[in-house]
Amino acid sequence: MWIHGGGFFKGGLDQPESHDVARALAAAGFPVVTVAYRLATVSRIRRSSRGFRWSPAVHYPVPVDDVVAVVREVQRGAPNGVILGGASAGACLSAGAVLRLADDGADGLAGVFFAYGLFHAALPKRSVQLRGRLRGPRRFVHTPTLLNLTNLHYAGTRTALSEAYAFPGAHPLQDFPPTLMVDADRDSMRASGDQFAQELSAAGIAVDYHVLPGTSHAFLNRPQEPSFAAGLRLIIEWARPIGTRQA
Repeated sequence: MWIHGGGFFKGGLDQPESHDVARALAAAGFPVVTVAYRLATVSRIRRSSRGFRWSPAVHYPVPVDDVVAVVREVQRGAPNGVILGGASAGACLSAGAVLRLADDGADGLAGVFFAYGLFHAALPKRSVQLRGRLRGPRRFVHTPTLLNLTNLHYAGTRTALSEAYAFPGAHPLQDFPPTLMVDADRDSMRASGDQFAQELSAAGIAVDYHVLPGTSHAFLNRPQEPSFAAGLRLIIEWARPIGTRQA
């Protein structure tokens, strides 16, 4: 299963990060399911053919609920197990789903993989070295302030920010299966990815952590770049032995 990103409030199944990644994984021999989870929105009045209507806001836990529901459905038809993965916001949703499924007593996942995810309610402090490597417009839109506001929009309330299913970082992680993490080199969110990898390792989880040199956030949304193929190669090489063990 593969979950696209988009800051929790945008994105869909047609974006390269969903469609092209899924096609690449399928070409490598993996049956793939992608998920059109409900995106975070604000309450608003919408116009339809029947006039105006009130559209309530969508916040956490709705997107996690959607991911969990699809995992459960896929597990019914996957006797050899399910590997769950996600990018950016989709990585956070997937990590939250892992904890939710474990607490619900569901069968464990065979493995999980995350690309350039943000796992903490507040972006961990970025090192001087990381800040010095940032390039392009994301230097200005992926600041701690703006990323934390995006997280709050997804969570809906400050209370929800602290829930483990919303942002698993800094919570108990002992229920995670073997995990692959692939981060972008020039990415503010690498501060969260690096810390989450350390937290998983401290919890006794087998973690394979990579940072692709010279890459920026959302490289799996740009199939024309070499980093797209490099990231997919890491995922496929990691996942193939897991699929073989489960068969």
